[in-house]
Amino acid sequence: MRVDEASPAPRVLIYSHDTFGLGHLRRSRAIANAIVARNRGARATIVSGSPVIDRFGFAPGVRTVRLPPVTKFRDGGYASLDADIPLARTVAQRSSIIVRACEDFRPNLVIVDKEPAGFHGELMPVLEAAASRGILLVLGLRDVLDDADRLVPEWERKGAAETMARFYDEIWVYGLSRIHEPLAALPMEAEMAARIGERLIYTGYLRRALPEPRADREEPAIASGPFILVTPGGGGDGAALIDWVIGAYEIDPGIPLPALIAFGPFLDAETRERFGARIRRLAGRISAITFDSEIEFLMRKASGVVAMGGYNTFCEILSFDRRAILVPRTEPRREQAIRAQAAERLGLVRVLMEADGRAPERMAAALRALPDQSEPSRVLVPGLLDGLDAVARRVRALAGAALESSCVRAFS
Repeated sequence: MRVDEASPAPRVLIYSHDTFGLGHLRRSRAIANAIVARNRGARATIVSGSPVIDRFGFAPGVRTVRLPPVTKFRDGGYASLDADIPLARTVAQRSSIIVRACEDFRPNLVIVDKEPAGFHGELMPVLEAAASRGILLVLGLRDVLDDADRLVPEWERKGAAETMARFYDEIWVYGLSRIHEPLAALPMEAEMAARIGERLIYTGYLRRALPEPRADREEPAIASGPFILVTPGGGGDGAALIDWVIGAYEIDPGIPLPALIAFGPFLDAETRERFGARIRRLAGRISAITFDSEIEFLMRKASGVVAMGGYNTFCEILSFDRRAILVPRTEPRREQAIRAQAAERLGLVRVLMEADGRAPERMAAALRALPDQSEPSRVLVPGLLDGLDAVARRVRALAGAALESSCVRAFS
């Protein structure tokens, strides 16, 4: 094939380590779906450690490979989800599966989500092989990683900056620099900073759309009228938010809209049952579901949203133009708080910090005021939701560059 012929359809491998929650998987799914929708004949494979990946639908042309799952503790430590298997053995199994998936799929582009070397370095064999075979590599970063005092020692320990400079052709930040610059705090020598800086692209946030609904989709009765959606994402660290909202309804019968709480698949059963008992005493004012893999439909219908402020939920709030109260977590990372407070300064959301007090009256006052908040669209932020279009454009360009590189090697 001549280098001036049309480039082939992109073949994109997306690595998502997924040690906690749903954020990485949902971001990877949005990117993969957009790639195949915007590039004729494109195919994508998501390699993910999420234990609930089979509960999500994906666009035609997107397949998934599941890695043995690991779990993350609140202190930042990790273990195999199967407690009988040593973590080192699980990492070795995961690394072998990733290598095999790459060999079978033969991508011309690999997009790595957040971790430059993968979880515990499990991606290094793929990075080494890709570099030797001319497969282009992209590191995709959410808009905020963490506070500098937490991020810097972690990334220095992992050698993340060196890995970025050595292997990655481009670094995409799925956000805007005016909200946050996730790599600005990393101490780097001038030469390395320049190399990384020239590869850095801010795409804008990833716009979300309604998925194709499942044929058997059902929604709770409360969603047939005005309601507030309360979503702590995966739910593994969302108990405090749910407790605060239920407490507000318990002390204030005058909150104008009922609430629908989506517990999330990782909220433990005992806690969920305790919340369920309280919710049953508030029948008609609060309803709850365990999980909705198509939560975009509920987000679009809701009159307002109460959430923790994870990346994907924030994108959905912007995409569906929902009034929102964010209650960001601050442990083990401050990522959500940094994002939420930057968004509040722009007038996009309202923020309640738990550190300022968890009195139910504070939440009740915010819920009362929620219907009168301004929608995010009232604030003009250029390029705010251009992320998926930017990603699709870069995939086309990089796929063509990969073809040219392979042809040059073939004839050299």
